[in-house]
Amino acid sequence: QVQLVESGGGLVQAGGSLRLSCAASGRAFSTYPTGWFRQAPGKEREFVSYIYGSDGITAYATSVEGRFTISRDNAKNAVYLQMNSLKPEDTAVYYCAAKRDFSGSFTRVIAYDYWGQGTQVTVYP
Repeated sequence: QVQLVESGGGLVQAGGSLRLSCAASGRAFSTYPTGWFRQAPGKEREFVSYIYGSDGITAYATSVEGRFTISRDNAKNAVYLQMNSLKPEDTAVYYCAAKRDFSGSFTRVIAYDYWGQGTQVTVYP
């Protein structure tokens, strides 16, 4: 069983930066593909980024490519999302998620087995 706890959200002006953290319990977490998703009011939860494998393979949604960076520290059992050049449209609740295996989609919400409670990110103009 894996438990995920996000932190680092907040209120920031457009153009600013935030770093989200996802702290995990469970020794197997370091082997699990891990993703960040977000959900804005009135919208569906959407993929933001994922990381997996010993080489730290990553991918990003087009909307955040070049601005966000995902990373993980296995010694700390944590995954991070560095968000730069934030825009008002990045405002959402951000969720960390992990999946037990490498099969199937890495970008669909339904593919992930474990979820955190979310952290609010608000970007004002």
